[in-house]
Amino acid sequence: MTDPLELISFPGTGNLPFFAGSEKGLYEARGVSVNLETTPSSMYQAQHLVAGKFQLACTAADNVVAYQEGAGEVELDREPDLFMVMGATQIEVAFVVRPEIETYEDVKGKTLALDALATGFAFALYRMLDNAGLTKDDYEMVSVGSTPSRWEAVQEGTHAGTLLIEPFTSMARAAGYRVLGTTMDFDEYPGQVFTASRAWAAANKATLLSFIQGHLDTLDWVLDPANKDEAAEILARNMPNMKPQAIGPAIGKLMDPRTGLIPGCKMDYPGLKMVLELRSQYAPQGTQLSDPDKYIDLSYYEEAVAGR
Repeated sequence: MTDPLELISFPGTGNLPFFAGSEKGLYEARGVSVNLETTPSSMYQAQHLVAGKFQLACTAADNVVAYQEGAGEVELDREPDLFMVMGATQIEVAFVVRPEIETYEDVKGKTLALDALATGFAFALYRMLDNAGLTKDDYEMVSVGSTPSRWEAVQEGTHAGTLLIEPFTSMARAAGYRVLGTTMDFDEYPGQVFTASRAWAAANKATLLSFIQGHLDTLDWVLDPANKDEAAEILARNMPNMKPQAIGPAIGKLMDPRTGLIPGCKMDYPGLKMVLELRSQYAPQGTQLSDPDKYIDLSYYEEAVAGR
């Protein structure tokens, strides 16, 4: 077996396949082991992925586009050569606000917490606010970091709202916080993708193929209704801060391809076009982008699927 594959992802229930695959030995059965680290921010993730500390990342599709277009929010130690390997999750990203915020109108004059101001899911929030009739002069965006940090900042009253994913969205609802909108409001919008360096992938093809096959095996196991109870136990064990009553709804979201895990890790091309549309509209660089294939190479995925 090769050295463990170092993978970095955001905290959240979408990491269930990594938990389950490692516990059940499904990656190892394909000849690869996976070490998972959760990132404090998209900037940390991009910086250390490009530097080689990690070989794979599970991240928002826009993060790949941003850094490949030289529009990332952190300086990298080399020219990036990232590409999207395959789809990962169709997570629902929710715009959550404090209980006293009842409508979009109440957002005016407030500060909102983001991971990064011009990458990731930021532009989805800009579109939500835009659709509600607000302008950029009506609010202030502040870079805070990953989901746990943003959720804490909103709870403390430092900021009026933020973008959350599960299980944080359900935790917020249960505590009386309000959801003003989600990415489900868009006709098409992708969740997360797997990304890697093109140079690393070319030099470590066998390892990447083994990971893809192991992950698809894991996904099949997690999405099998017969394994639902055990999957819930694995999620609870690996996310001990989740309340027991939140586990069931979280599993339900993960099982729904509209809000959770993507069967077969298929790439969402219509959603990627929406990502490029939003970046073209809201990114300060003003670059018009329209070709998703520039950021994708499905050859590894296709070969791995053919060899399963």
